[in-house]
Amino acid sequence: MAGLVAEKKNVVVIGGGVAGSLVAKSLQNEADVFLIDEKEYFEITWASLRSMAEREFAKRSVISHFEYLPHAKIVTSAAVNITDTDVFTTQGSRIRYDYLVVATVGGGPTGVELAAEIAVDFPDKKAMLVHRGSRLLEFIGESASRKTLNCLTSNKVEVILGQSVDLNSSSDGVYRTSGGETIVADCHFICIGKSIGSSWLKETILKDSLDTQGRLMVDSNLRVKGHNNIFGIGDITDIPELKQGYLAQSHAKIAAKNIALLTKGAKDEKLAMYKPATKALAIVSLGRKKAVARFPCFSIAGRVPGMIKSGDLFVGNTQKGLGDV
Repeated sequence: MAGLVAEKKNVVVIGGGVAGSLVAKSLQNEADVFLIDEKEYFEITWASLRSMAEREFAKRSVISHFEYLPHAKIVTSAAVNITDTDVFTTQGSRIRYDYLVVATVGGGPTGVELAAEIAVDFPDKKAMLVHRGSRLLEFIGESASRKTLNCLTSNKVEVILGQSVDLNSSSDGVYRTSGGETIVADCHFICIGKSIGSSWLKETILKDSLDTQGRLMVDSNLRVKGHNNIFGIGDITDIPELKQGYLAQSHAKIAAKNIALLTKGAKDEKLAMYKPATKALAIVSLGRKKAVARFPCFSIAGRVPGMIKSGDLFVGNTQKGLGDV
């Protein structure tokens, strides 16, 4: 009947990280959006290391969900179950969805970046980096690894490769490595990678959509395989590419576009497709002015890549993406 307004669809987004926050913001005026996140704020995770060296920087890297989502509903809780129609949270909430987005995003090369931040901002402190692998930053190639090692050692960071630290054996600031070495330190930071946090999905309707590594299998439209109204974006997906924040944002834009199209009755052939970034750019900050970057055909270290990332760590651009909050 003419004059009637179509009822808005319910879109539930699980995870308020770099990808989930962008999907929620993009759809809040087109659908009834619910963002489920354990925190009340979006944290620019790759900026947290600078925040450890500079407290004022921390204020810029944390944004309240309520600031950039005035038309969405924020559910501060963890999701614990998903059925064909609803998402359940630890607080006992039951949220119906027409479209669901599972958006969990992990971290990055934390140890290297933290060591560099400490060495640059506190040159009188002795910094040591212990890494289990045979070289640093295995994911960006041998040339970039060598350049990263040279940059750290030139800033007097001691790097121990091929070993790990047994924290359970530490006593009064004395630590032992797997190679039998003894390290004396006033404090330590654990910078090992976290799991992708998908184990809870094994008890949901998505249990058969997980690969052997626990990642959600998605198609070219970023829909979870076997579910036409559920999307997976960010680190939790099985997309064969580096797990980078800017790529997760690309996922978010595609997913938001496709959900908007589907709410308007678009056919599958009209949906946007995501092409994996198999030769993605990767930049690792090495303090305030330097960085190492891997481009598709070469790598470079020093002030030039540092000009791209290290000064602001993309915080300004990320804030703009959420509406200059």
